[in-house]
Amino acid sequence: GKTEEQLKEANTKYKIGKFSFMANSRAKAIDEAEGFVKILADEKTDRILGAHLIGADVTELIQGFVVAKNMETTEQELMDTVFAHPSISEAMHESVLDAYTRAIHI
Repeated sequence: GKTEEQLKEANTKYKIGKFSFMANSRAKAIDEAEGFVKILADEKTDRILGAHLIGADVTELIQGFVVAKNMETTEQELMDTVFAHPSISEAMHESVLDAYTRAIHI
């Protein structure tokens, strides 16, 4: 997907949602709480424009973002998706919720 710099250069209006692994119970349980998930979405359409993932097991999350982007999934659709608890994938869900100031595990 796109980076914030690319979106700024293209004058694209976007919103950001970010979630730290420090607030993810699974990451803490496996002692891998450093890192975060950040999502960039179009301000008008809610379509996912990009995502940035840093930390342990993020390779397991990349596929979820790729599928969501390729299917033109909106943030609203991701907010309505059920994610297993406790799991690292909850960070994906929480990053989307954060874009709407609705994160649960802050």
